[in-house]
Amino acid sequence: MKLNRKPTHPGEFFKEEILEERGISVTSAAQSLGVTRKSLSVFINGHSKCSHAMARRLAEATGTGVAFWINMQAKLDTWEAENMILESEVLPLSVARVM
Repeated sequence: MKLNRKPTHPGEFFKEEILEERGISVTSAAQSLGVTRKSLSVFINGHSKCSHAMARRLAEATGTGVAFWINMQAKLDTWEAENMILESEVLPLSVARVM
């Protein structure tokens, strides 16, 4: 099922729903997660994907499951793939010519 609205990036969710709601600074969160402040900042601003390692760290720190974070990233990745503009035409394999 194709989603119309772009799903929330897991980093943006973490920033808005966890850090801001609990009054936790990025520096403090980075220390708790065992990552650099810079890498966490890049993540919470939606500029890097939620890796498996980050998902594990977030799950441990928040009491959620790893799947929660991986699924959130997967939904975003799926939406981006479904909505990307392809630069060339794609033909079904049954129609494509063998070169």
